Amino acid sequence: MATGGMDEASNMKVVLKHYVSGSPQETDMHLTAGTIKLKVPKDSNSIILKNLYLSCDPSMIFKMMKLERQLTDPYVLGSPITGYGVAKVLDSAHPGFAKDDLVWGITGWEEYSLISDPKNFFKIQHTDVPLSYYAGILGMPGITANIGFYELCAPKKGDYVFVSAAACGAVGQLVGQFAKLHGCHVVGSAGSPEKVNILKSKFGFDEAFNYKDEPNFDATLKRHCPEGIDIYFDNVGGKMLDAVLLNLRPHARIAVCGMISQYNREQPDGIQNLSSIVSKEARMQGYLATNYYHLYPKYLEMILPLIKESKVVYVEDVDTIFWMETGST
Repeated sequence: MATGGMDEASNMKVVLKHYVSGSPQETDMHLTAGTIKLKVPKDSNSIILKNLYLSCDPSMIFKMMKLERQLTDPYVLGSPITGYGVAKVLDSAHPGFAKDDLVWGITGWEEYSLISDPKNFFKIQHTDVPLSYYAGILGMPGITANIGFYELCAPKKGDYVFVSAAACGAVGQLVGQFAKLHGCHVVGSAGSPEKVNILKSKFGFDEAFNYKDEPNFDATLKRHCPEGIDIYFDNVGGKMLDAVLLNLRPHARIAVCGMISQYNREQPDGIQNLSSIVSKEARMQGYLATNYYHLYPKYLEMILPLIKESKVVYVEDVDTIFWMETGST
């Protein structure tokens, strides 16, 4: 709630209590109240944001953990956790942003955020689509799917494509649809019968299976991909990746987007079948979408018409946090 003629506002924040091991629980975080000045500091490049939508992404778990092999800087205990979000600029000292601009980028899980260096924020130019899409299909997850599939995997019509964790968030569902539009045969894995049905009925996957019902991933892949796999979009790692390596076609391409099966493990699974990379002359590459943000305008040119023509569909779960205004998540 704003006070003092809108110069200052109360600011509810989601704060990490302690570093977690395993899957984070609601009790690992708490809401705390504070205040924030709604004017940027003098002689700065800062912007003040009113956060509208916040995205809960699997990669955030790395920042909630204190690991011996830290992949990224952990969250600061007692400070708001951060993630991708959509926001409105309330005040700006940055020449690239003006009051009332809509933007997306990494912001705080709080009502208002002071962004000291907004160089990695994108100004939203197209508002004839839902704003929440900029936390998903039109934001980081969308460009992640696009770069991994088109830039790294260089698909060809007729390729056999397998997407793991295909119904977990925005990335997998988009990769499958991009592959179908490109004329590929697409198989996906998911974690429930309902998600398997969505992959086939909503996103157009040719085949899909519930990995929880499959005791032998190698046999499962041979059943669903009898011709082998040209492209594997990996969101899982571990035993699924090991099974994929046994089912590669010559010159296969693997884009390693994530390894969600390993995030909560104290000791990651070992990979036994890497020799297939040599024998099949395959290519496996990990990547960070942030290194490809210069291609974001090109991505928008491709994806916006597909959304408006309903050639790509997008499923998102939107929840309302009680301390935010109606319509925020």
